[in-house]
Amino acid sequence: MNIGQAAAASGITAKMIRYYESIALVPPGRRSDAGYRVYSDDDLHVLRFVKRARTLGFSLEQIRELLSLWQNKARASADVKAIALGHVAELNQRIAELTEMRDTLQTLAGCCQGNDRPDCPILQSLGHPG
Repeated sequence: MNIGQAAAASGITAKMIRYYESIALVPPGRRSDAGYRVYSDDDLHVLRFVKRARTLGFSLEQIRELLSLWQNKARASADVKAIALGHVAELNQRIAELTEMRDTLQTLAGCCQGNDRPDCPILQSLGHPG
């Protein structure tokens, strides 16, 4: 299949497939005699793996490690679990930061009268140094 077909089948745009190839995240598609990229079912399987990992929020470097482990039949599942749990810890940190931002904004919005007067605690808070 060509890159457009691989993109449609994997859910990754052709531009992103080219990018992933340029950073050696995925191997480049074979080339036809006419110079077009040609993708096999195995290539499509790798692209779907990458798509699913990106959907779960793994970084490109984490995906690189996961792909390496996935393709290594002598891998230890503990190595895969360590990457997953590390990512869970990162997600928990981001959730805590987002929760704090939401709560702060909710409090500021609650303090704002939302009327025609110029006084606004939201702007006052944004104007104060950290």
